[in-house]
Amino acid sequence: MTTTSSPNIPNNHIQIGGRKSQLAVRQSEIVRDYIIGKYPHLSCSILALSTLGDKVQSKPLYSFGGKALWTKELEILLLEQIEEYPQLDLIVHSLKDMPTNLPDEFELGCILDRQDPTDALVMKKGSSYKTLKDLPDGSVVGTSSVRRSSQLLKNYPKLKFESVRGNLQTRISKLDSENSPFECLILASAGLQRVGLGNRITCSLQAPDMYYAVGQGALGVEIRKDDYLMKEILRSIEDLPTTYCCLAERSLMRHLEGGCSVPIGVHTNFNQETNELIFKGLVVSPDGTQSVEDELITKINNKNDAEQAGINLGDLLISKGGKEILNAINFEKINQPPSPVPSVASSEPAIIEDQHHPNPTHDDLIKVAIN
Repeated sequence: MTTTSSPNIPNNHIQIGGRKSQLAVRQSEIVRDYIIGKYPHLSCSILALSTLGDKVQSKPLYSFGGKALWTKELEILLLEQIEEYPQLDLIVHSLKDMPTNLPDEFELGCILDRQDPTDALVMKKGSSYKTLKDLPDGSVVGTSSVRRSSQLLKNYPKLKFESVRGNLQTRISKLDSENSPFECLILASAGLQRVGLGNRITCSLQAPDMYYAVGQGALGVEIRKDDYLMKEILRSIEDLPTTYCCLAERSLMRHLEGGCSVPIGVHTNFNQETNELIFKGLVVSPDGTQSVEDELITKINNKNDAEQAGINLGDLLISKGGKEILNAINFEKINQPPSPVPSVASSEPAIIEDQHHPNPTHDDLIKVAIN
């Protein structure tokens, strides 16, 4: 990776924030490594915090309502230092978990190159089944995503779907348990690959069977609004083809007024030789009985073009009845209001990890106690 001269960063140090799960920490490490690859004289530390979504594992994700579930405590630290917690310079997110409309104080600083955006079928350990078509009628598929379950209900109406929560290791343990009700799980391919569980992928699910989530497989970096120092740093690590695809996807979701609980699926591909974006979108009812889909092929020369592509595809889907499908969804049923998000001071202990110790020992970790 080519090194770059950097702006005048105070103390030559960048404080990265993210969630505390193994996958989230790995994602923060990826961003750290990209930055140091470009600016080797900088140091980066990672602050990992538990959030409400990490703590409450007894309800399906969609029941909390809205992606701010994953972001609020960390955003507080973007604005100011809180007691022992340092002020953050940036937050690393799975882009699919980032709201399409951020609070006024923040903005999407960059999008990194995308890994495999597909959903993965993960069969129970020792299972002889290889595809969803192989499963007997009534088999239970584990997923907490309305987007996934609604598409699968559309294509495999004889299967059953149950929510499964927890980090990747927890969910796979639940699948492999002897008394598990699940025959398989549907998980994001990129997440499995990032934590070394790619060997558990039985097969990838492809459109038209399964359109993936907006932003899936990509990492988004959130910063303070108009933080020009961070913008300059992040400009050197952003991936423009991924950015064009994901900005178009996020614009589509915003135009359709969709949140993380809304069954909207996408498939995008950007041809760098022709600057053409091939953009497919799907809206499906939660029970899988109604759906509309369309495709847009358009030239993309800048980020504004990508945003407009999302609006244009949204209009095509609306003209086919996509808005009626979304308007008919009983959000009070599938999208209950979340419990109050706890303040930073009530989060679990955090870990600050120095960039010089990617695999820190106990002595390398600074554990910040609460209160």
